[in-house]
Amino acid sequence: MDAFFVSAELVRRPELRGLPVVVGGTGGRGVVAAASYEARSFGIFSAMSTYQARRLCPRAIFLQGDHSYYAGVSSNVMKIFQRYTPLVEPISLDEAFLDVGGSVRLHGLPFEIAQSIRRDILHEEGLACSVGIAPNKFLAKLATEEAKPSPGPKGPIPGLGVKVVEEHEIQNFLDPLPVRSLWGVGPVTVARLDQMGITTVFQLRNFPRDSLIRSLGKTQGAHLHRLAHGVDERNVEAQQTIKSLSHEETFSEDLYSEQRIQTEIFRMADAVGKRLRGLGFLGATVNLKVRLKDFSTFTRSVTLPNPTDSGKIIARNALRLLEMIEISNGVRLLGVGVSNLTKGDLGLQLSFDDVGGSGSEWRDAERAIDQIQEKYGSGSIGAASILTEKGLRPKEKGAQQWGPSED
Repeated sequence: MDAFFVSAELVRRPELRGLPVVVGGTGGRGVVAAASYEARSFGIFSAMSTYQARRLCPRAIFLQGDHSYYAGVSSNVMKIFQRYTPLVEPISLDEAFLDVGGSVRLHGLPFEIAQSIRRDILHEEGLACSVGIAPNKFLAKLATEEAKPSPGPKGPIPGLGVKVVEEHEIQNFLDPLPVRSLWGVGPVTVARLDQMGITTVFQLRNFPRDSLIRSLGKTQGAHLHRLAHGVDERNVEAQQTIKSLSHEETFSEDLYSEQRIQTEIFRMADAVGKRLRGLGFLGATVNLKVRLKDFSTFTRSVTLPNPTDSGKIIARNALRLLEMIEISNGVRLLGVGVSNLTKGDLGLQLSFDDVGGSGSEWRDAERAIDQIQEKYGSGSIGAASILTEKGLRPKEKGAQQWGPSED
């Protein structure tokens, strides 16, 4: 999808079309989720700090990201994909791989399928997308980048829309690209390859494999050698397994109050437990992430005797993990999550947390709370432990994903 979060906002705020618009965290500690092509012409890009974006373009319009809205639009787009093939692998809200090998007889050649998808998305959602077509996922991803528009002060400069890389064109397509275009090549690897005289994929492809492995290690050396030759054996995985669930938040001001920090942990654990129950998962490992005022970051985890979907149990263990970290200097970010997930209630056993019936009764209460919130809204009811000075404000999935708002 082209500038997805901004484009989705412009659908419901058409009066902002043609203006430099930035979506993300609008507060001083926020980051940019997406920028319109008008804003990109000022050098603004995703993952940039909101502070830096405001300096580059003071007249830009900054909108706080709305994860739930984007997720709804994304769901509609994914349903359009599924009209053309059941083999759809979502990578994020705005990106997916599609295997259309079995759809040619029904829907036409891959180029025709791509054009049909673009037409449907534009007609039904008012959004533009770019498509890369190639023999494997790695090449399709690179082809998509070639198909995208480029930024201009008066709006996007149209790109190809659809870029096709045929089997016989692979090396001609790859060779001129900089090595940073390859998956797994970050700044450190770019610097190392530059020391070896390698700046393009062509140079990487012609570098001896054994020498590459000696310089970069067996795993990375072999990986980059395959990519330089356009080799990617991975299939499109339509059925993906969730490995973990978490909630993380950067605060507009550092937290010093132990009571406030505990309340935020309770709120995050409550949100994670609700998502577990909604998806029918149990988590066996509780994870805590803490980033302090000086940006030092600590992660701690504990594996429970029995998996759980209870926010109360998740919070209790997260607070125990918190005791291992010195937080007196101020907390900038907190994150609570669970991993080692299992499906269903098969792994749910009576534990010491359930002695006296309080554990099982609380689990029943959490499920009852879920049902009431579903009917009357997330702020209608909740545990007293998540009550803040501003009232009952349960944390929602994706809330402040890109940092805090100005207020």
